[in-house]
Amino acid sequence: MNITDVLTKELNIPRDRVERTVALLDEGNTIPFIARYRKEATGSLDDTTLRKLAERLAYLRSLDKRREEVRAAIAEQGKLTPEIDSQLERAVTLTEIEDIYRPYRPKRKTRASVARERGLEDLALALIMQEPSYDPPLEELAKKFVDPEKGVNSVEEAFAGARDIIAEDISDNAEYRKDIRSLTYELGFIVSKKSGDDPDGTYAMYYDYLEELYKIPEHRVLALNRAESRGAVSVSIKVDKEIILNYLLSKIITNKESPAAVHVAEAAIDSYERLIAPSIEREIRSQLTENASESAIKIFSENLRHLLLAAPVKGKTVMGLDPGYRTGCKLAVVDPTGKVLETAVIYPTKPFEKVDEAKKIVKELIRRHHVDIIAIGNGTASKESEIFIAGVLREIPEPVKYAIVSEAGASVYSASELAAEEFPEFDVTERSAVSIARRIQDPLAELVKIDPKSIGVGQYQHDMKQSQLDEALSGVVEDCVNAVGVDVNTASHALLSHVAGINAGVAKNIVKYREAHGEFRSRAELLNVPRLGEKVFEQCAGFLRVPGSKEVLDMTGVHPESYGPAKELLRRFGYTDEDVRERRLGSLREKAEKYGIERLAGSLGIGVPTLLDIITELEKPGRDMRDELPQPILRDDIMELSDLAPGMVLTGTVRNVTDFGVFVDIGVHQDGLVHISQITNRYIKHPSEVLSVGDIVTVKVLAVDTEKKRISLTMKI
Repeated sequence: MNITDVLTKELNIPRDRVERTVALLDEGNTIPFIARYRKEATGSLDDTTLRKLAERLAYLRSLDKRREEVRAAIAEQGKLTPEIDSQLERAVTLTEIEDIYRPYRPKRKTRASVARERGLEDLALALIMQEPSYDPPLEELAKKFVDPEKGVNSVEEAFAGARDIIAEDISDNAEYRKDIRSLTYELGFIVSKKSGDDPDGTYAMYYDYLEELYKIPEHRVLALNRAESRGAVSVSIKVDKEIILNYLLSKIITNKESPAAVHVAEAAIDSYERLIAPSIEREIRSQLTENASESAIKIFSENLRHLLLAAPVKGKTVMGLDPGYRTGCKLAVVDPTGKVLETAVIYPTKPFEKVDEAKKIVKELIRRHHVDIIAIGNGTASKESEIFIAGVLREIPEPVKYAIVSEAGASVYSASELAAEEFPEFDVTERSAVSIARRIQDPLAELVKIDPKSIGVGQYQHDMKQSQLDEALSGVVEDCVNAVGVDVNTASHALLSHVAGINAGVAKNIVKYREAHGEFRSRAELLNVPRLGEKVFEQCAGFLRVPGSKEVLDMTGVHPESYGPAKELLRRFGYTDEDVRERRLGSLREKAEKYGIERLAGSLGIGVPTLLDIITELEKPGRDMRDELPQPILRDDIMELSDLAPGMVLTGTVRNVTDFGVFVDIGVHQDGLVHISQITNRYIKHPSEVLSVGDIVTVKVLAVDTEKKRISLTMKI
């Protein structure tokens, strides 16, 4: 198998681009670096496509490795024929390779292996030949194999052993397994029945459930798996056995008139029922789960991407409020840079209800620190805290707004070693309040400190292969961090560790160097950091910003390797470093286009994509791509669930995207659901075709169930 050809066809990418991309990956280049600074080589492939290519490359290489292992194992047995070799070469999945290897794989003790040890293989061969007649007759022939010393005590035992051999040979046939697998998938049903306790009736819809295999939605596969793992239901695959057996017998029975046909037919039926069917069921369910997991991981990844790239609220002093009852509500005021100015504890909720005292503290903090926004965590006592804060805001002249912030993962962060490092003097709830405040100011910088699986934008995340999920999510975090860029003088080591080429050790070394020597004065100074060598510098430099550097390009996304062409570009059109700092390059692109982009790129010795990226960076040095995204919705008054009524039109924020719809924060404690059927008037296969986490949407209330705290919404207004 030619891997390059396969990648070219699967991904619809020109062969030369695939070859160059594979070479770059093999050289140890990171995906963000390749995506951003090797566009000429890849044809400007984005990071998502590059990760898919890298993933498929790894799979195909492991496939080739396994192909060679199997080929060698069969050859070692002296059984590698040109036909088998050709089958192996044509195989495009691990399942196909394992099907081919099955007859030659060392086996544990089976009924067939026992029969072979008893010398019954020749009898099995005689039966499978299905001669028109036998001389001597089959019964007489079978008598020759009766040998009590070998454990064959009768003719019937001889026949039974021979049938076991035939059954296993049928089960080991790659062609039969492939066809039966296809028939089962196309014609089969997945069935679930109640089998155990389910006190809350969580899985009631699966107590007596049946659905065609090829139609079952991926999220339902994961739901069934979860119900089964909880012991609530048993799940199986059912298919019309007669159809499968008719196929199998048509392949096996070559002479219906042969006296051996009845034995062969019995062996075929046994082979399917005892060996093939259970195996195929496991394989199909495993494949369904794998496909569903891939889809769920993809949705999770997209949700995470949009959450991490949510617009920051810059230049604002924020008060974070971590709600609570008995232990009180923890407050933390942070300045626009995220520095903690003051912390406090208030008890406005039950059981203490010290409302007046709490109001006094909050008002004083607002006045003393000129608080612009109050960020309220959405956990326990969130609604009561929101009511309290809304009341405070009505009583003060300052134009303070508030927002409800998802605190998913905040408790994980606050109890982490990283949080203890950052705030050794704070308890876990104070750290949580700081995290809630910072999530408004810079969602990316704060959320990278938390395991993505704790952020709350996935579905069935505990029911899939964790290593695969971790790899995908870490890739998303890496892509987001590098897309935005990182200030090397303010970033935590948690944030730095996601920059291309930088591991956790190097990230900590950067912070230690910064603490020992003061702020970095240039990108070049990074080379003084222990373990940050030339290769690491190459990968990370373009994503690290040094705003105070004398070298103006150090505050841009221009890579140091392109400083020469960038400076020549400025010189050619009469611009200075000061023009870049003051953003006086409004006509640069126009001048470049008038000169001719391709001609200009050629004269500078760089490719067109690199030139265009340089121009973009020079026009807006230190730009933040997130600034162009919608800002979070800020409120100054409260709305209760009981205030909602069908027909009300509201503005909200998409908090989560799932297979069946999206959850929207409309300003009450409970998010509302817009079912996929209510998103748009046109047919869509998945909500992600239309909506993403963080989108600001207009919705209309369809129904409110106050008892179950469910809100049904529509976007068909």
